[in-house]
Amino acid sequence: MTTPSTTKTMARLEARVNPKIKSLLQKAADLEGLTLTDFVIASAQVAAIATIQKHQTLKLSLEDSEAFVDALLNPPLPNQALLAAAVRYQQTIN
Repeated sequence: MTTPSTTKTMARLEARVNPKIKSLLQKAADLEGLTLTDFVIASAQVAAIATIQKHQTLKLSLEDSEAFVDALLNPPLPNQALLAAAVRYQQTIN
């Protein structure tokens, strides 16, 4: 029986799969010593974390990373447009 505090902390997720996929998942869960639900949740969580990390990680080639570091260490001098924008900004906040 669920208590009111448990129902607030849990969310329901349902999926319909064909019998072959369910059988495959059940076999994997059995081999891991997990329930089908625990196996599916753990597998989905691992996949979700990997997907998020893959999309949040910026990977640069060696040439690009060297150009990035060079730009940080040796920034270019501000051009006329940037200088004009700085003057407008100062006038706006004053």
